[in-house]
Amino acid sequence: MIELISAQPAWFWLCLGGLLLIGELLGIGGYLLWSGIAAVAVAIITFVLPFLGWEWQGILFAILTILSAVLWRKWLSLRKNSQADEVNQKSHQLIGTKVRLISDTDEGFSRARLADGSWRTYSEQPLKAGTEVIITSVDGITLHVKPYHDGNNPETSDQ
Repeated sequence: MIELISAQPAWFWLCLGGLLLIGELLGIGGYLLWSGIAAVAVAIITFVLPFLGWEWQGILFAILTILSAVLWRKWLSLRKNSQADEVNQKSHQLIGTKVRLISDTDEGFSRARLADGSWRTYSEQPLKAGTEVIITSVDGITLHVKPYHDGNNPETSDQ
């Protein structure tokens, strides 16, 4: 059996890669994926360069496994930073957005125009229509707002 494996190292690496990838399908961690891909890559390299010794094949397998895992981790961290923290709650991306009220507050509730629709807003203090507010939190379909104060906004600087 060992003689057969040593005579056909490309098939050994291809079978090992296949077994590792099948093991990855049965698991959920992603740990065997990079080893399986590295084993398949070594199989291809060994097929092209059959004179490569077992020592070099093992070293190449280890290097490719580590390299692929490190590159995947780096790509994943870059991808994670570019996505919103609350993927399933897109409305939370509105926090910090400035909008204008389209009606006076009535018992704390009002409406604000945002994009192509209007949203229900809640403010702890009474505000007039046209007041520029900033979204502080989101509760379901209600945006909690507070007046946006800056030196250039005369509508909110006297409140």
